Amino acid sequence: MGAPRSLEEWEPKTKLGRMVKEGEIKSIDEVLAQGWRILEPEIVDWLLPDLEEEVLDVNMVQKMHKSGRRVRFRVTVVVGNRDGYVGVGQGKAREVGPAIRAAIDRAKLNIIKVRRGCGSWECGCGRPHSVPFEVTGKCGSVRITLKPAPRGTGLVAGEAAQKVLEMAGIEDVWTKTTGGKGKGETRTTINFAKATFDALRNLIYMRMRPEEAERLGIVSGRAEEGA
Repeated sequence: MGAPRSLEEWEPKTKLGRMVKEGEIKSIDEVLAQGWRILEPEIVDWLLPDLEEEVLDVNMVQKMHKSGRRVRFRVTVVVGNRDGYVGVGQGKAREVGPAIRAAIDRAKLNIIKVRRGCGSWECGCGRPHSVPFEVTGKCGSVRITLKPAPRGTGLVAGEAAQKVLEMAGIEDVWTKTTGGKGKGETRTTINFAKATFDALRNLIYMRMRPEEAERLGIVSGRAEEGA
């Protein structure tokens, strides 16, 4: 979807970008652990080459101007590797193509590492297929709560939330949602996606004892790497 980018021809404009290209930083986890702000999408392309992209919403925005009616497109995109990393972003442009590319770049700059586990008392398999505990996220008037679900449940969520969870590598989850102005409304779709992303980000801040994390099978980021 995005414009093809030659990473070999990439000339970093930030110190972090130069450190990544020169091999001083070899993992996206190093970047996120240090709290460095990612200002170049190529950094994510370099460290997460298996990232996928999916458009969540395309909306035409019309605005009156003294020179006449102006039309722009607003696009919401989710990126992820389906194994512990996800980002959501928005882009605007006069044409759909550039708006999608801008949204993809913004989503990459917002990339986060997702905590997964088996927090369902009905399951207890110890594999990172769900969320490890109940967590809530919000955006505007929309509020979503993610609840651990046993294996085989699937993603019991609206379409926008499902796509974000899939890209993050969550396989089973219950959700409870409130807010929004009506089913299918563009603003509601965007806010549900952002609220889901906010909930996944909030998983990072929950503290627990090492033995509890082991019992719940918690991993952060890629399942095979753990954390």
